[in-house]
Amino acid sequence: MSAVNRFSKLAFHWANWLLYSPGLLLLAIFGLAYAAAIYTGNHLTVNTDTAELIAPNAPFQKNRRNFEKSFNQEMHTLLLVVESSSPELTKAAAQRLARELRSDTEHFTKTYRPDENPFYHRNGLLYLGTDKLQDFSITLAQAQPFIGRISQDPSLNGFFSIFEDALNAETKTQEVPIDLFSLIDKVSTSLHHTLNGETDLLSWQKLIAENNISKEQSDKAFIMVTPKFDYSQILPVEPAIKVIRQAITKIQDPNLPEVKVWITGEVGLEHDEMAGMSQGTFTASIFSIVLVLLILLLAYRSWLLTFATLITLGLGMIFCGLFAAVAVKQLNLISVAFAVSNIGLGVEYAIHFCLRYRDNLDTHGSDKVKAIREALLTTSPSLMLCAVTTSIGLYAFIPTEYQGISELGLLAGTSLFICLFVTLTVLPVLLKILPAPPIHDLHGKQPGASIISDGFARLTLHYAKPITFITAIAALVAVYFVFQVKTDFNPINLRDPNTESVIAFKELMKTRETSPMTLTVLAKNADEAREMQKKLNQLPSVNNTVSLFDFVPQQQEDKLAIIDEMALTLGFKSTTFPILKSGTDPIPAINRMITAIDNNVPKKTNQAEIKALLSFKKELQDVLLELDARLPPDRGMFIDKIQTSLLGTLPSVMNELLTSFKAEEVQIDTLPAEIKERWLSKDGWYRIQIFPKQDLNNLSNLQTFILDVQAIAPDATDLPVMYWESMKAVIDSFQEAIIIALVTIALLLLITRRSIVDTVLVMTPLVLAGLFTMASTVFTGTPINFANIIALPLLMGLGVDNGIHMVEKLHHSLAEDQNIYQSSTARGMFYGALTTISSFIGLAFSPHQGISSMGLVITIGIFWIMTCTFIVLPALSKLVLKVDQPAKVSATAGI
Repeated sequence: MSAVNRFSKLAFHWANWLLYSPGLLLLAIFGLAYAAAIYTGNHLTVNTDTAELIAPNAPFQKNRRNFEKSFNQEMHTLLLVVESSSPELTKAAAQRLARELRSDTEHFTKTYRPDENPFYHRNGLLYLGTDKLQDFSITLAQAQPFIGRISQDPSLNGFFSIFEDALNAETKTQEVPIDLFSLIDKVSTSLHHTLNGETDLLSWQKLIAENNISKEQSDKAFIMVTPKFDYSQILPVEPAIKVIRQAITKIQDPNLPEVKVWITGEVGLEHDEMAGMSQGTFTASIFSIVLVLLILLLAYRSWLLTFATLITLGLGMIFCGLFAAVAVKQLNLISVAFAVSNIGLGVEYAIHFCLRYRDNLDTHGSDKVKAIREALLTTSPSLMLCAVTTSIGLYAFIPTEYQGISELGLLAGTSLFICLFVTLTVLPVLLKILPAPPIHDLHGKQPGASIISDGFARLTLHYAKPITFITAIAALVAVYFVFQVKTDFNPINLRDPNTESVIAFKELMKTRETSPMTLTVLAKNADEAREMQKKLNQLPSVNNTVSLFDFVPQQQEDKLAIIDEMALTLGFKSTTFPILKSGTDPIPAINRMITAIDNNVPKKTNQAEIKALLSFKKELQDVLLELDARLPPDRGMFIDKIQTSLLGTLPSVMNELLTSFKAEEVQIDTLPAEIKERWLSKDGWYRIQIFPKQDLNNLSNLQTFILDVQAIAPDATDLPVMYWESMKAVIDSFQEAIIIALVTIALLLLITRRSIVDTVLVMTPLVLAGLFTMASTVFTGTPINFANIIALPLLMGLGVDNGIHMVEKLHHSLAEDQNIYQSSTARGMFYGALTTISSFIGLAFSPHQGISSMGLVITIGIFWIMTCTFIVLPALSKLVLKVDQPAKVSATAGI
């Protein structure tokens, strides 16, 4: 007995067994599904940790783990970037926020502020360059008369009297101790904000040392928080982030400007990414389910067949989930996509079966049993071959180093057989129990056949040569554009650019001092660290390096002498600056100030100075009007608000300056443990941090920077290496898997079809669609990334399926008067493709750039698969297959 006959006999007995007692069988299946759902719910979890998704055993991953083992203080942390209108308020807010979070041991294991250590407060001036420190000393000497006067009367009266004397002194050509008109402009602006109900703080740190402290240092404060993770949840740090947001609200003072706190860092980025993916995927899923339902209704024109398909799909998903719970136990962020792939390909199996069943009803009338049996006999061979070839394309990813896609290949490939088995078992039973749908005469060359599809069928076969020629030209053009395809494996560019973590991260990347895109090298001892650092600093792609030795300031003796001179110049007898006086009446001082302005404006010739004085006078007059309109105690509160906005930061700035006058010589041994442990591990490893000279958003700059450093330190690690090596691992994995899949599928087709021509015809739509899809990414400006590269195995499966179905049908329908597009095979392919598109098209509108690009690439890919299958393949078959070729008897005959 031939293999075909044996298979037909087996399928016949299988159909009889299914239809013998459908009710009892269906009850047993639902019982098994219930047990499977309970087991899956208790044993299948989701692991959202992305660290081990790619090549977990590769050298770059081991280097990363070694680094984390020795220096784990900054690993898996949230980075809080604190900003406000003044550095003094920023620092105070960061201090309060850190204190709030440090007290919460339920959600955080550690909270660290780099600028909080008293060591920095005392010795901070030693880390300025000698030239900058000397300039600061000159600035402070110029400001000394002003500082001395305000310390004697720290109130609005004392403040305005200094302005009055400064103007009078200027008229006598005496030296003004400060930049008077620059200060007048800033005071006028602050008064204007306060009078208009806004909150403002004049920054005395910027006024005193604006040329000696970088903007990045003064405007931002950083807090590193180590949260507690719950990887069994989709958002493992959601509770910790909620606590942070509550603390941010708590530290806001309604009487002071708003403090902005950005939550970013590696953990913050992953959290926002998962939140966006969850929300976007949920919305897309609802959209897809509704769209699939509409497509099924359009394909079947029957609620009953739609209901049967959805029940079959649901049961298939339950048993696929059971396999996942047994095989991998934990789904990662990539392998969860197996559910989406099963929806697209699983529904296609049911569509083919139901459409063939409906065609059989048109032929055999109301004999449901015969229609079901013949549908099972005729569709199962091709569907099985499709499952085998598609699974090969997915299984090819199992041996690759991309663990996320490896697990996806295992789950999605095996789930195809599970879905097919459920389709060939449950669907016939459901159709036996449910009433037969009404006959609509939808198949074959019938009077109701579509005029458009008739013309389309004749067109593709009649103009076979021109279509083939145009396709060949298009393929050559596509090959050219394939080499122009861009890749972007920077995870930052995959995320929603509007989330706060991405905005803050990109802002930090704008400056070398704050950019997280640095490399790290570990040295075994001090001598090796010094030698390594010296070599690294000579690299053209390296801007600078930092190690423990850089925390010992250079030229300390000279700097300490300058600091002593500054302390003598300032001449403070007390170690603290006096607090501001409250309850004073500033009206007399303001009136004198206005008089001084009126006396000086006529003598001015500089228009900028005249404008500054007149603006200052207007603001002072508005202050007087506001005070006159207010009654106690509101009047006193308003005076305090003005005094706070103008002088509120001065005491804290001066106290920090007085503390910095106590600087002492710094040596390695005198560094605080909290600093040393971040640069020298307990087991003796020295950490060297390497800053790039170029923008690492440019892939060429990234490659140069990494290769330059690795030439000296092959074990260099950190984010740039993780991005670069992950990119190479993913590309290598897909190249390897796709070659394996294509060769294996071709060999299997050759064995089963026993025809080189048939094998080439089946593979042609797959190869052409791949070329056209890659070329399309160039025109749409969509680079290949970690997310959309997953589209390739999914498209491969659909392409092979359609090629098998169409080639088999074309063996019997190559005449121009035969409408192949009205057959159940073509309709099944068409509606199957639509359901697959509907599973992914919603993703194209996701705010997550990676998910969005995946939805777009899959949608484009399916379009090209259908174009190549429905237009190119019939035309090519017309040229290479004989019209009078008799119907083949093969393992796939009958669909």
